[in-house]
Amino acid sequence: MAKEMKRRWKIAVSGAVFLCIAAFGTVVGLDWLDRAYPPPLPERLTISTEVMDRDGSLLRAYATPDGYWRLNTRIEDVDPKFLKMLIAYEDKRFYDHGGIDFRALARAAMQLAGSGRIVSGGSTLSMQLARLIEPRESRSFGSKFRQLARAIQIERRLSKSEILERYLTLAPYGGNLEGVRSASLAYFGKEPLRLTISEAALLVALPQLPERRRPDREMQNAVAARDRVLKRMVSAEVFTEEEADRATRERIYPTRHPLPSLAAHFADLALKQAPTEARHHLTLKKSVQAGLEAVAREAAAKLGPRVSVAMVLADSRNGNILGEVGSADYFDGNRQGWIDMTRAVRSPGSTLKPFIYGLAFEQGLIAQETIIEDRPQDFAGYRPRNFDMSYQGDVSVRQALQMSLNVPTISLLDAVGPARLTTRIRQAGVSLQLPKGEAPGLAIGLGGAGISLRDLVQLYTGLANGGRGTALRDGTESSEPVQPSAPILTEQASWQIGDILAGVVPPQGAKRIGIAYKTGTSYGYRDAWSVGYDGRYVLGVWVGRADGGSVPGLAGYVSAAPILFDAFVRSGIASVPLPRAPAGAFRTARADLPVTQIRFSSASDPLPVFKASIEPAPRIVFPPDGAHVELKALTDNASPLVLKLQGGRAPFRWLANGKPIAEIERRRTTNWQPDGTGYSTLTVVDAAGRAASVNIFVE
Repeated sequence: MAKEMKRRWKIAVSGAVFLCIAAFGTVVGLDWLDRAYPPPLPERLTISTEVMDRDGSLLRAYATPDGYWRLNTRIEDVDPKFLKMLIAYEDKRFYDHGGIDFRALARAAMQLAGSGRIVSGGSTLSMQLARLIEPRESRSFGSKFRQLARAIQIERRLSKSEILERYLTLAPYGGNLEGVRSASLAYFGKEPLRLTISEAALLVALPQLPERRRPDREMQNAVAARDRVLKRMVSAEVFTEEEADRATRERIYPTRHPLPSLAAHFADLALKQAPTEARHHLTLKKSVQAGLEAVAREAAAKLGPRVSVAMVLADSRNGNILGEVGSADYFDGNRQGWIDMTRAVRSPGSTLKPFIYGLAFEQGLIAQETIIEDRPQDFAGYRPRNFDMSYQGDVSVRQALQMSLNVPTISLLDAVGPARLTTRIRQAGVSLQLPKGEAPGLAIGLGGAGISLRDLVQLYTGLANGGRGTALRDGTESSEPVQPSAPILTEQASWQIGDILAGVVPPQGAKRIGIAYKTGTSYGYRDAWSVGYDGRYVLGVWVGRADGGSVPGLAGYVSAAPILFDAFVRSGIASVPLPRAPAGAFRTARADLPVTQIRFSSASDPLPVFKASIEPAPRIVFPPDGAHVELKALTDNASPLVLKLQGGRAPFRWLANGKPIAEIERRRTTNWQPDGTGYSTLTVVDAAGRAASVNIFVE
């Protein structure tokens, strides 16, 4: 035993003498070493590219070319208690030495001599950084000497903060994780700015033996290493025993979270535009982006394996895009998720109709209560039809836009001129893509042109912003003032449109949320659209197949509008009331309209076939005249009696015994609940004042 102890002391003393001589020689020859062998300290480390939101939160990161997650870490990115624990555990005299802690080296040598094994290495953080920037497999005295020399060189070139930040960025944490930010995001699912004591202790322990201690694979080792750090922190009086005990009881989960991967298309574009930048700052807001992406994924899952969803949410006041979803799933091959559908040019369906009506309001051609005809018409060979192949007859302008009727739209576009519409749109900074070689035509009003979702949202910023649209920012934060585009509509006309669209009934299952919105469906059920806005924010939704294929049953109101309402709510943005009526904008009752605005006269006459079809007077076909109806059947939680008619011109007013029983109806059916037994007379009056009646007996 004595012989063994003597041998250990001999090794320890020899090692200590060697290290001290080496350290002294290193200091003496430092100037020569600096010139001959400068340390490999590039001005910029090879780090992961990061894409950040407007508040500095990580949206997406890209692995380095060698496949590592190596996120740049600044001191202010890390919880102060982690830094305190790191220095106390690894290098308690970090701020006092010049790269070499001679006391720590001597202690390590004595411990080696006493136990026959390495108890502590004596390495400073500067020496560990030297090993990280110039890794070597050997643990010989020669390698240690090189680390000593490099540590002194590093200390001469970098400040203590810079040394610490490089260590925090390069320290190994298992697998392809390097740096404390990467580790915190992967193991805890959060940035290291707010760590628990338990989490901080684990992150301090991991770099010593990262593969043996990584919590996703070696849980027992990870817990034991964490507890050793906590015990040391109590001895160093960094934490109390009570705090350490609580931390040891905190559970560590054997998981590895994927690093954030939001706004994939937007991030790819930012990287393409500035490939050398290590960090990109976008106008997006992380919470908004996450909410929109969740809505898109859930909606697409219900719509089918090849259907995708795209969304753009923008601030109409400054053009900042707060959320943008290019597809339902970036990595879904069936949906061709890699294609950014916010920039794809597609047919807009009926979504340009508000701007046609707006131009008609500007020119004084119409008011909200102006009567306009919805019946088959021929516009020099162009014969538009409604989506449901039916016609409503005489309707108000308000009803025509809310119901998205095609014939009234084309009548108004024929009056204001397609060229005027396209010119106004172009002045607002958006260009419609027309069929090659064709001049603007009436088909534009029903989707006969191409536009991207981003451009459509930009157009609608004009409706949300008093007629003056705002150019959307391309995603990069800019200090440059917003350059407003030319007005797309007057303030008065844009208010009229907003007032009408705010009255559109929400889709099934949705509640009113204080927005004005419009839907659209392209020819062949290829694209479904819904664009809505409040007093500040505009949200556009596109649904369809990226390859342009048809989707049976796809329609703006049933497919895109529910997503619009859900996304507005789950985006988390604060609702802003729609603009109040500006001076000179108001609703006028039909009786008070000037003669020229009571009825809009189209340059095209109704087709004769439709004139004949409206001649028959209304006729009640159910219940038939003289029918007996049992009241019991109607009051025992059963459905009310359905009333049906044929002929007549909408809208219709129903009366029972001379009293109205329903709102004015455009349909030819309504419901009635009798309030007692006996004879009742049911009457219907159409828009032309023609009436039909039946007498029934309720028993």
